Amino acid sequence: MTSLAPTSRVGHDISFLFDHNAHVLKTRMSAALGEIGLTPRMHCVLVHALEEERTQNQLAEIGDMDKTTMVVTVDALEKAGLAERRPSSQDRRARVIAVTPKGAEVAAQSQEIVDSVHAEVLDALPEKERQIFLHCLNLLSTGLLAEPVAATSTRRTRERTL
Repeated sequence: MTSLAPTSRVGHDISFLFDHNAHVLKTRMSAALGEIGLTPRMHCVLVHALEEERTQNQLAEIGDMDKTTMVVTVDALEKAGLAERRPSSQDRRARVIAVTPKGAEVAAQSQEIVDSVHAEVLDALPEKERQIFLHCLNLLSTGLLAEPVAATSTRRTRERTL
């Protein structure tokens, strides 16, 4: 474990702070959900598929998953009897991910686990600072950091000389 984040020329290295905290939170979440046989991605698909009828592509976008990862995740949910692919009631050409009754029970259990992990993290902060912390994160995620910026290619091609 790193005890202190490196400093940059302008102060704290916020990239390190975000990355480190996100990584540790993901490992805590994975371990906690793993106790009931789920991954964070499986949890994400279940809870969002329960909210309303959604296609695999819509759920992949919500969970920030590529198509291959989404297929593997839904395959695992189907194998466990927690979800199934069905034709959409809105558009028969589209297929949606439907949560089974067993999947709904597991989703409720997994949501309790996720809420518990989140509460544990927030409880690590002084009570006065929790709301400020959440407010600041929300400001960033709805403001400057709301959308990823398309990266420009940094690869250079070698010029041919004649």
